[in-house]
Amino acid sequence: MATRPLTVSIQLTTKQVLASIAVCFASQVAAASLEVAGVRSSHNASSITADGVVEAVRQTVIAAQVSGAITDLPVKAGDSIKAGQMLVRLDGRAASQQAHASQAQVEVARASLQVASKDFERQKQLFARQYISQAQLDRAEAQFKSATADANAQIAQAGAVQTQAGFYSLTAPYAGRIADVFISEGDMVTPGKALLAVFDPSALRVTATLPQAQLASLANGQTINIEIPGLPLAQRIIRLDKYIVLPVTDASTHTVQLRFDLPAVPGLAPGMFARLQLPARAVDDMGDNTRLYVPATAVLRRAELYGVYVVNPQGKAMLRQIKPGPIVGEEQEVLGGVAAGEKVARYPLAALQSR
Repeated sequence: MATRPLTVSIQLTTKQVLASIAVCFASQVAAASLEVAGVRSSHNASSITADGVVEAVRQTVIAAQVSGAITDLPVKAGDSIKAGQMLVRLDGRAASQQAHASQAQVEVARASLQVASKDFERQKQLFARQYISQAQLDRAEAQFKSATADANAQIAQAGAVQTQAGFYSLTAPYAGRIADVFISEGDMVTPGKALLAVFDPSALRVTATLPQAQLASLANGQTINIEIPGLPLAQRIIRLDKYIVLPVTDASTHTVQLRFDLPAVPGLAPGMFARLQLPARAVDDMGDNTRLYVPATAVLRRAELYGVYVVNPQGKAMLRQIKPGPIVGEEQEVLGGVAAGEKVARYPLAALQSR
């Protein structure tokens, strides 16, 4: 009776061993079936990668020039606007009354000028017939010139008051869209206060910064690839062949700014992130131009994060975040996260199932 429990214990231990061997064998089979590819390194300086941002060529912050309460605000953020369209109206009743008073002063000055002009003409006729003296003619001429100057001054003042009254109604400087509205109807504004931000969506560009040491490596006359991750896949890559280098270098960062005019692309908006692939000239072997590539199918994307499954020497796949570069053919350049010679799973789904 003492040997029976021992026999059962040995049978259970044998089953556990067999199960463990089966699990290990399945893991080895999965690892063997997992297709891997090495991280390829290249010393060819075929391109320079830079990050940029989409911005509008024409973007304006509309501010108040006078004080007043907002009485009408017919637009909101996101609205399309036409050139000359009224955007904000301030309470300008006092300015309107001043404009009417100035116009009345102009009418008075014009009437006085008309009287002085007719009197001067009569005095000239009387002087020609020698009925009056030269002094009387000079006096009439002086009165005419004084009335002329007074009328011109009143007209100029009325124009200034009329212009001042126009500051209470703000209109769109060009056709575009409302980016943001910073005020509400009824708010009290002062001169210089920002009211709205508008931009022209028909003229967009990408602005990027580049270290001044890399500026001499840029190759001219070749295609520039600009990737906009925020656009649909079919519209994500934009190809250009021209750019502008601003003639000023930032003294604090030692970088230069590059601008790329974009064509009209649906869905493109200011503030979007852009990744640029700039063609570069070939350099000597002394430069550090090592570039790393993995198969494009190996890159896994979740929202704005990119990763690959790195397979260690034991055949275990571990997810690792990477910084992606441009896609070159069937390969994805990796700017950071992996090292040359490491193995990555060619297909992330297979690597996930093998874990």
